[in-house]
Amino acid sequence: MEQNLAMLCKPILVATFLVQFGCLQTPAADWPQWRGPEGQGHAAEDARPPIEWSETKNVVWMTGLPGRGWSSPVIADGLAWMTAAHETDATPEEAKRRLEKNTGGQPVTVLASARLHAIGVDLETGQVKHDLELFTAKDPQWVHRFNSYASPTPWLQDGKLYCHFGALGTACVETSSAKVLWTNTDADLVVMHENGPGGSPVLFEKNLIFHLDGSDRQFLVALDADTGKVKWKTERSGEMHENPQLKKAYGTPLLAKIDGKPQILSQAANWLYGYDPRTGKELWRLSYERLGFSNVARAVIKDDRMFLATGFMQSELLAIDLPPRSMKPEIAWRYNKSVPKSPSPIVVGDELYFVSDSGGTLTCLDADSGDQIYRERISSGTYWSAPTYANGHIYFHSEEGVTTVVKAGTNFKVVAENELDGRHFASAAVIGNDLILRTDKALYRIGRR
Repeated sequence: MEQNLAMLCKPILVATFLVQFGCLQTPAADWPQWRGPEGQGHAAEDARPPIEWSETKNVVWMTGLPGRGWSSPVIADGLAWMTAAHETDATPEEAKRRLEKNTGGQPVTVLASARLHAIGVDLETGQVKHDLELFTAKDPQWVHRFNSYASPTPWLQDGKLYCHFGALGTACVETSSAKVLWTNTDADLVVMHENGPGGSPVLFEKNLIFHLDGSDRQFLVALDADTGKVKWKTERSGEMHENPQLKKAYGTPLLAKIDGKPQILSQAANWLYGYDPRTGKELWRLSYERLGFSNVARAVIKDDRMFLATGFMQSELLAIDLPPRSMKPEIAWRYNKSVPKSPSPIVVGDELYFVSDSGGTLTCLDADSGDQIYRERISSGTYWSAPTYANGHIYFHSEEGVTTVVKAGTNFKVVAENELDGRHFASAAVIGNDLILRTDKALYRIGRR
């Protein structure tokens, strides 16, 4: 087990990855954030996770989790951490009264309270070692029935776990002692999500940064990582649609070096922004040129080119050149067939891959030209979680509990289909040669056995 943990994120391999993708280096946790060490969905180069499993094959352990949540596992020091909500339903009468304010018309869940927790699972045994109550939200906002009250993925660094729940609040846990160090439920950081929390936080130096793009207010904010106090807060400046429902977004910031300097690449409704992560100063903004909102998919980067899905209504995949490739950020090309609104894209080598939200259409594009290499159906399922790359294979997880493993490259080839008893909303984590998969029912460690 210790050998497997030590194999992950070797300094030389991580340095190579940073040169390729231009993302800022994260600390030496095994899997510190959503989509791995650099937020790009790549495991370490020497990781060799299984390509085949089932409820009875290649399962090291499986354990049920308390509460409910779609956050993805983050890993360090022999523990997998994630968040969950312990929910108390509102009465039918109260739910009806509160839903009179729901102008979005979406199917939602209404609670009387949500107790927000951090869960730590022992990687060796699968035992739930910690189930920590962080704070309680009374009469919390409703969430979409496909969302949860604990969907944002925590950030794990230097023995501290930063748990974010959108407008419900944020908390920091010392992982060695399982002590809650601070919470922030500041009323000034409340926005109307309409469909619940979505975006995950990132940490730059001592700034914990996240988006709060509601139907009423839109901004991003940095909390002091030591105290939880607000360090800076920056309002969105780009013009948006007059309909409040078309102003919201659920994006996650991406930390990158642009022309040698650290920046936050921040996706919101209708606009991509660049900010100084130390001060929150807006450096630039770029219009999608067409309506795009409720952004969920996290962007990826290759060689000073960024790839992002614009979200609802008709999602498009934009390739955006960044300095020094171009004098200023600009759209290089766009693609509009079967582009997802929720599952993130992934770059492997010279190819860009993404799967549609429904119907399981997998598209592979040439990352330089935007030309379609192939477009094939891998299932009839629905997709929410982000794909992961390891050892020449890309893993796509459907809501129906099926993981389709596709060989990376220009020739389309499905190498395995694997089904678990549960639904996939969370994205995978990779630890050594094993996968950590969270379904709506349980947490699994998948390894060759």
